[in-house]
Amino acid sequence: MCGRYASSRRIDDLIEEFEVTESRVSTPLAADYNVAPTKAVYAVVERTSSDAEPGSAPTRQLRAFTWGLIPSWAKDAAIGSKMINARVETVADKPAYRRAFATRRCLLPADGYFEWYPTDDLTPAGKPRKQPFFIHPRDGGILAMAGIYEIWRDPTKDEDDPNRFRWTTSIVTTDAEDALGRIHDRMPMMVEPSRWASWLDPTVVGRAELLTLLVPAAPGRLEAYPVSTLVNNVRNNGAELVSPLTMSP
Repeated sequence: MCGRYASSRRIDDLIEEFEVTESRVSTPLAADYNVAPTKAVYAVVERTSSDAEPGSAPTRQLRAFTWGLIPSWAKDAAIGSKMINARVETVADKPAYRRAFATRRCLLPADGYFEWYPTDDLTPAGKPRKQPFFIHPRDGGILAMAGIYEIWRDPTKDEDDPNRFRWTTSIVTTDAEDALGRIHDRMPMMVEPSRWASWLDPTVVGRAELLTLLVPAAPGRLEAYPVSTLVNNVRNNGAELVSPLTMSP
C-alpha cells in the first residue's frame, strides 16, 4: 500500500509541469513532506467547468482533494480514511471504485513516497523494528501517481453551504517492481507523461483501454534509501524527512 508521501512542489511548478489551464485551488497548499490520509493533496483532473457554455470541452484543472475516497453512496464520511488505496487488480470492478475509475480519474503529484521495511531488531514488545525508506524517481523528477476521485454530498450540510460537497481521492496501487519489492510488495501506479491525456480524459471509459494506460514503473527508474524514523509521526513535517540516513554496516 501507499500510506505516506511527500509533495513539496510549488503550485506554479505543478501548473507548468502538468500543462494545467485552470487552477481551482483557492489557497495554495504548503509543502508537505509527510502527507498522510485525510490531508488535503493536489490533484490534476480534466473536467468541464460548471460555469462553462453547454458543449464546452473539458479543461485540465489543478484542484485540492482530501486523501481517502468517500464513495458517492456512502452514508458516513468516516469510510474515507480506510479507502486511501485502490488495487489495480480490482479497481475496475469493486463497487466502491468502479464508477470513479470509469469517468473520474486524476493524477496525484508527488516527490516520492514512504514504505517501511521490517528489520531484525526487535522492539520491547518483541516485534520487528521497521525502518522507513523514501522511494522517488532516480532522476529527481516528479511522480504522477494514478488516482481516482469522487464528489460526495455531505447530508449534514445545508443546500446552500459551499462546503456541502467533498472531493476525495484514492491512489491506484500495483505489485512493486523487484528492486522495491524487498521493502514492500505494493507501490503506487505511475502514469507516464505520454499517457496523461488519455488517463485524464473523462470520455475514455473502456475498461480494457484504461487498464492498458497503467504500467508499473520500469525497473531502475525509482530508487530507495533509508530515512529518519521521524517520519513515523505525522506531526513531523520538514525536508529532513526525505534526507538520506547513513546506515551502520
